[in-house]
Amino acid sequence: MPPSTAPGSDTTWPRVLARRSRRHFLTGPPAATPHEVAERLLGVQAQVPSCAEEAVAVRGPAPTTVRAELAEGTLLRTWAARGTLHLLTADAAPAQLALLAAARTWEKGAWQRQFATAAEIGRLAELVATILPGRSLTRDELVAELDRHVTPELAERLGSGWGTLLKPLAWQGLIVNGEPRGSRPTFTDPATWTGRPFVLPATDEAARLLVPAYLDVFGPASPTAFDAWLLRGGTRRPTLRRWFAELVEDGVIAPVTVHDDERTDTGGEQRYARVADLDELADPHDTDPHDTDDEQVRLLPAFDQWVLGPGTGEAAVLAPRHRARVSRAAGWIAPVVVHRGRIVGTWEDEDTEPEWFDGERLPSAGALATERERRRRLLAARR
Repeated sequence: MPPSTAPGSDTTWPRVLARRSRRHFLTGPPAATPHEVAERLLGVQAQVPSCAEEAVAVRGPAPTTVRAELAEGTLLRTWAARGTLHLLTADAAPAQLALLAAARTWEKGAWQRQFATAAEIGRLAELVATILPGRSLTRDELVAELDRHVTPELAERLGSGWGTLLKPLAWQGLIVNGEPRGSRPTFTDPATWTGRPFVLPATDEAARLLVPAYLDVFGPASPTAFDAWLLRGGTRRPTLRRWFAELVEDGVIAPVTVHDDERTDTGGEQRYARVADLDELADPHDTDPHDTDDEQVRLLPAFDQWVLGPGTGEAAVLAPRHRARVSRAAGWIAPVVVHRGRIVGTWEDEDTEPEWFDGERLPSAGALATERERRRRLLAARR
């Protein structure tokens, strides 16, 4: 690895959060399309479709364009990072799914005891690869097709609304959401949805694509943070270390020490960043647009990638004492108020006062009013 004294290897949290805000389309030029948002952020969580539309809209594009791009097949909806439903771009999805599949979480003993055996998942994969191409089936229709080939117990588990048994199939690039029929979701295969071949890359090739892409928008970050975002810590430690070490050796990423402020003689956290970003992170003047409150307050929806990408454990974004107010019961991630990159409160209704966190630097009333008006304007296209 390059020594930690390499040029550009020191930065500060204000610079990191300023750059991260721009990469998230929260400051600076907005995104033009949902595809641009989903590609940059490595997906938009879509467990709740309205939250996904808002996450896109607050970054520029009209909410209705999400549905349009899904219909065109340039976006797809499937189980991805951390086993949750995401909007992914058809171009970027294969790399993310390849790393999820490589972990083979469905082969672990605890998973097999609770859900299905590895042999059952293998059989389902064979069947789905035959049944879905060229078709779009509701869950009941899919279960009916599979029922003739699997045990009654397995068919019953397949009918579960949570789709646990479908996730390993999604990670292997075999199943995505199709066009809904009213309120009922449907399922098809990725090639049918996108209209082109859908092939997962080899595991190491996928890592070479996904690790730098993650560091671009959520970095500087540690290997542990990357793995927590992707698999809740499911990647084998030696494999994870090797991916990062090889990217360092090839000059793609480099170690970076992140300090709390401009004093770089007080220690700091070692993380990794793309080599292409080191100059920007090292620039002591690059805290723009921290000069004005108006450009630094954002009301973000539930399950926003600003929170999910680095995780609620990143203290520079969310003070540990407030973590439970954002990461709530049953996996719910609250809508948050972000000021200068930090989460300073939660909100439920745009017309009522947010629940502010104590000890945080809060935006002015004028800045909050400006952000509320900006949100109303961006969300006006919702139908």
